[in-house]
Amino acid sequence: MRLLEGLRQRRVMEVSSTPCPSFDESLLILSDVHLGNDLNDLDPDGIRRSEKVDTDLASLLAHYRGTPPAGKRWRLVIAGDFIDFIGMTILPRGDAAALDTEPSEEEREHGLGNASDHARVKLRAVAARHRVVFDALADFVAEGHALTIVHGNHDVEFHWDGVKEEMLALLLETAVARGHVTHGGADAYQGRIEFAPWFYYVGGVAYVEHGHQYDTLCSTENGLAPLSPLDPRRIARTFSDVLLRWVVRPTRGVPEYGHDKMGLVDYVLLGARMGFGGLVRLFVRYLSAVVELFRLRRAHLSEATRALRQEHERRMGLLAEKTRLGIEKLRALAALQVPPVTVSAEKILASLLLDRLAVGLLATAAIAAVVLFAPYHSWITWASVAAVGGAWALAHRYFSSRRREWFGEKLDNDETLAERAGHLARLFPAAFVVMGHTHSPAMVPVAEGTATYVNVGSWHEAEPPADPEQAAHVYRAARTHLVIHPAPSGPVAQFLAWDGGGPRTFSDGPQRDS
Repeated sequence: MRLLEGLRQRRVMEVSSTPCPSFDESLLILSDVHLGNDLNDLDPDGIRRSEKVDTDLASLLAHYRGTPPAGKRWRLVIAGDFIDFIGMTILPRGDAAALDTEPSEEEREHGLGNASDHARVKLRAVAARHRVVFDALADFVAEGHALTIVHGNHDVEFHWDGVKEEMLALLLETAVARGHVTHGGADAYQGRIEFAPWFYYVGGVAYVEHGHQYDTLCSTENGLAPLSPLDPRRIARTFSDVLLRWVVRPTRGVPEYGHDKMGLVDYVLLGARMGFGGLVRLFVRYLSAVVELFRLRRAHLSEATRALRQEHERRMGLLAEKTRLGIEKLRALAALQVPPVTVSAEKILASLLLDRLAVGLLATAAIAAVVLFAPYHSWITWASVAAVGGAWALAHRYFSSRRREWFGEKLDNDETLAERAGHLARLFPAAFVVMGHTHSPAMVPVAEGTATYVNVGSWHEAEPPADPEQAAHVYRAARTHLVIHPAPSGPVAQFLAWDGGGPRTFSDGPQRDS
């Protein structure tokens, strides 16, 4: 207990950049593990995470822990979404009785939120569920290797110092229990674990961030001060967060991923399969999500939001001074990000297809009025119907083009991230620009071939169904990772996938969530 108390008093270390380093570490980079995403008190018998992916990740960590690095040690860089805080639903009970942040009515219905103490309860539940991963991670650091956790959109709760301290405490407790750390070695152990709230940068070698800030459905308005203007004890919710909490998690059988690619008709068909009562419940949840999104839109216009922008600027200045990168370079980096959906009423309507639904209803009403009140079979009737139909087609085309402009052809961001990687390579000279977020592994030359964009894919998949034919169509995580070694002639990289017994060169095409 004394060891743990000492940890909780320790200042959390944040490292975001090494501009002019002597590159002497071997980097192991992976992303999107999403631990805890199947913790769902609202549907305990629902879709479960595959246990195989956890054992594979633990095997990978054990493999590299025992493999001599080309540098002085390994540094594991997790490029975001290691913990799936927003993807889990834990109802307030037990530990929640001692919470400093009283759960709101919404949190009592949908599960603990993103306040610091709420997130710490969630993190402890994740560590208990995914013991094999935490054991392997604790062993990796105990061996003398380093760990850097970059914040993603699903674990932006690492913004809170209390959550970082909880993560450090859990790893330290695990290492102590496994006989790897004594009192004298605790400080050294803690010192090898760092958090990067925005990006991790090794000059000339690698620039790493999650990538969600280039996705309007998942981006946060003030990345270094991502607090809610409605309640600064909580993190600001994104569009994706609202849909997950209000619609996806309470609805049986809906997967965590793919919901943002569903339209209104998809939800109606889903509700219809659930029966009339299910359709009504789904409609109420959907409507409640719309109301919440517009509540967030109003908050964007508040004085509290302006104060958060100032706090973000202040923290950006401190980061510029600490990293010696310069404030103008960080502002140029921030300018590449896209505003969240929740700052624009037009984007909210487009993201939910409500703009096209409204136009369709108006067109239907107009045609009905023409048929009822215009002279029967006259040219005026048919001309009016044609005019309404033409206006509907033009409006539909306009809204579709705007939707593609904002969200991409299929609401994916693979091309956007690759395009941004070219700009990043110019701002932060590096041989490799690395991201995650899309779960689609890729390796693409950018910046006129002077750098390589790598998306390191994901380590998240659902438990396959018992039926082999159905299991064949279930998304399987690529289990990809990037290794970068120092060498006299420059950094040497390998893009690899874990293949049960060990790493192999990754050569398969990109995989996507269904």
